[in-house]
Amino acid sequence: MVRGGRPASTLKRVAEYPHPSSAGRSANMRANRRTDTKPELALRRALHRQGYRFRKDYRLDLADGKRVRPDIAFTARRVAVFVDGCFWHACPEHGSKPSANVWYWEPKLRRNVERDRAADAALAAAGWNVVRVWEHESLEAAVTAVLAVLATSGPRTSGRNLVDSRTSGESPVDSRTSGESPVDSRTSGESPAGPRTLRRNPAARRSAINQPGEQVSR
Repeated sequence: MVRGGRPASTLKRVAEYPHPSSAGRSANMRANRRTDTKPELALRRALHRQGYRFRKDYRLDLADGKRVRPDIAFTARRVAVFVDGCFWHACPEHGSKPSANVWYWEPKLRRNVERDRAADAALAAAGWNVVRVWEHESLEAAVTAVLAVLATSGPRTSGRNLVDSRTSGESPVDSRTSGESPVDSRTSGESPAGPRTLRRNPAARRSAINQPGEQVSR
């Protein structure tokens, strides 16, 4: 069909986004980061202090055109680390479902989880170990989980596994054995980490997850 001398668009209608109830709530949602979140920074600083070098938010081009961006990537050892937010990735312990705009948030959060599982499978098929930690976990537990996998992940060896940090109880390895590629220059010289936890301010999180607002890429 032609309208005004131009062919009518065959593109599907773009999905609607929730309308913010206030400018403050809209700003709250826009403030959520896709990368460099407080939990990620705390873990990166802790690993950096122990002598490890890595890539941050590093895009991996896998087979069949699949692309994955681990929060932390040890490229020589093929270890991919993700720090998952409790809300955005549907934590079974602390994940919550917003009471407003359910029509939007339910499928979005479900797709996030499905994307996580697809990324895990693609990385495992490509010979990577995957470590996922929740933001509510202690910094010590997160560091121990990562170091435990690094200790058993020599450069490009076989036998990769998916590792849940809550089931890992191995001791940290000597940081002098790390031979990873240099960290992004913006992560060097980090200031000491704050509280020994990955979780962000609980009050701020409760405020953010129940706000109707613009879509945030997480």
